[in-house]
Amino acid sequence: MSLLAVGLSHRTAPVALLERVSMAGDTLVKMLHDVLGDVHVSETMIVSTCNRVEIYAEVDRFHGGVTAVTDLLAAHSGVPVDQLTPHLYVHYEDRVVEHLFTVACGLDSMVVGEGQILGQVRQSLRLAQDQGTAGSILNDLAQQALRVGKRAHTETGIDRAGASLVGVGLTLAEAELGPLVGRRALVVGAGSMSALSVATLGRAGITDIVVANRTFERAARLAQSVGGRAVELADVGRELAGADLVISCTGAGDVVLTADMVRRAGHPGPLFLLDLALPHDIDPAVRDLPGVTLADLESMRGLGDQDGDHVTAVRSIVASEVCEYLRAERAARVTPTVVALRAKAADVVETELGRLVTRMPEIDGRLRGEIAQTMRRVVEKLLHEPTVRVKRLAASPAGDHYAEALRELFDLNPKVPEAVTRADVADIETDSPGRAGEEDA
Repeated sequence: MSLLAVGLSHRTAPVALLERVSMAGDTLVKMLHDVLGDVHVSETMIVSTCNRVEIYAEVDRFHGGVTAVTDLLAAHSGVPVDQLTPHLYVHYEDRVVEHLFTVACGLDSMVVGEGQILGQVRQSLRLAQDQGTAGSILNDLAQQALRVGKRAHTETGIDRAGASLVGVGLTLAEAELGPLVGRRALVVGAGSMSALSVATLGRAGITDIVVANRTFERAARLAQSVGGRAVELADVGRELAGADLVISCTGAGDVVLTADMVRRAGHPGPLFLLDLALPHDIDPAVRDLPGVTLADLESMRGLGDQDGDHVTAVRSIVASEVCEYLRAERAARVTPTVVALRAKAADVVETELGRLVTRMPEIDGRLRGEIAQTMRRVVEKLLHEPTVRVKRLAASPAGDHYAEALRELFDLNPKVPEAVTRADVADIETDSPGRAGEEDA
């Protein structure tokens, strides 16, 4: 089985296409199960955000896996395959690891260094776990990616390499409105991005904040966190008249603010609208209204991207972490073969001890025990160095060949590791000589 990633992002596709492909809720759950249902797939996880849709999978065939994932993505989005494929990227094996680590660190985000992606990857993994589509391979990979992302943010200034999308939006708003202190802001939605928006507005000195949401209780809790007030979603039209800045990110899947709503509000202008939703929350036609400025994901594409010392430091972290992950993963692949070798050796020892007892029944229990211990010690010493070496060699890029050679030479069946005790497996994993070393101590 091998790792595969198929996706598209703000770097490869226009926002209009990302809107059509983006998935959430029941649609995302169904996609997970449909991908897992393919004959070539054994595990899957999907990262679907405003800026990317990526399907990660453990597959037994590269071409079969790519075809299956692409066809399902086209079917779920309604975008024909021939229109979808020019915007897709495909990563395989080592490149999947490098890509997910890069994504988790925020290096592949629309605004470099933004930290929200960590929560999005975590949420994607949790959903895959809850739905039973992520097994040990993707679970380990995603957990490691989250750890690498946290390390990048802790050890470098990548957070400052580019502001968050909200921060970039507020910079654009300030260019249009002037100083934001004393302005009134309307936030539509009460999800994670809206919470980030409210917090960022508060830090920017905006104290008059109104939060509108379908669930009034959620809006009230969010508004209370900054001393603002909450309104029903139906009251957005009325609140528009007094707002200077509007941020919308509801995930509704349809337009929340129409050009007609903004026109009827009778706002004298200037009015700055920031649409952080995918699909769009705000009708692009509002740009035709006098005194109204709209910034959305498309217009902010590339803003905040920087490639300074912090980015270089994070790239170095990603490179070292990828090498370490691949080394450990390759070493782990040989473990079943080593366990099978020890199991076979143990079987040979027990068989020969049985024959000895049959042929020489007069041997007393004490002598029999000494003979058995000696035989096991000899076998352990003979096996120790080869097993340690094959584990180390397996960590190299061509490491699988050493395991294959071992299986062929000793006619091993690595699918029966349960024949060996957990202590033996621990010995292998720590490169210790096991009982042989203990006997010599």
